[in-house]
Amino acid sequence: MSYLLRSISSSCVNIFKSRPVIFSRGFTKTEPVKCKSYMDVKTNVAKDVILFKYENPRFFKVLNLFGASQFVFWGYLSIFAYTNLKDAPVPVEENADWWRKINLGENKYKNTIAALSFFIGYGILVITWMYTLRSVRYLVLRKGGKDISFVTYTPMGNNKILTVGLDQVSCKQMRAAAPVQLPLKIKNHYLHYILDMKGEFKNPTLFDHTAGLKRNWLK
Repeated sequence: MSYLLRSISSSCVNIFKSRPVIFSRGFTKTEPVKCKSYMDVKTNVAKDVILFKYENPRFFKVLNLFGASQFVFWGYLSIFAYTNLKDAPVPVEENADWWRKINLGENKYKNTIAALSFFIGYGILVITWMYTLRSVRYLVLRKGGKDISFVTYTPMGNNKILTVGLDQVSCKQMRAAAPVQLPLKIKNHYLHYILDMKGEFKNPTLFDHTAGLKRNWLK
């Protein structure tokens, strides 16, 4: 009899443990969801894996055409100012407006206008080129998980590939917190490489545990 009672009680306990605990008003107690830790993600990949992809070659073609056209325009204005502004002294009148007293053909004004025009055009061209060269088209984790390749756009429409060690890459903010662009820093390289959030993260979990980590190189 005692053996039968022990069997029934143990069966009831097992049934109770195997089912979720149901509270009043329909609420059910469930186990908390566990996030994957660094040890749960396999970063030692057997082949190259695309982490990020951003296909928008038309935008960069238009951007670089704009930069080149601005350089030509401001360059022509610089040459025109240097060669065609003539030194023509103006009569000095006490009640004349300030701009009527300026002789644009005078060397200090002519050279300033020519230099300023050139540097405006050159600056626009450099900015468009640097933005293009820092915009990531593909981010590829290489076989073995030790290296990563940055495939970027170029002003001429080709691709530029830079492969570095994964420990040389640091992500400046969390992927989920990036509103428009996600900057990646490569050690000993000027400026940041840019991931446009309009692109597609092909393997977001693997990205977060490889290139998406923030690394401190000051140690």
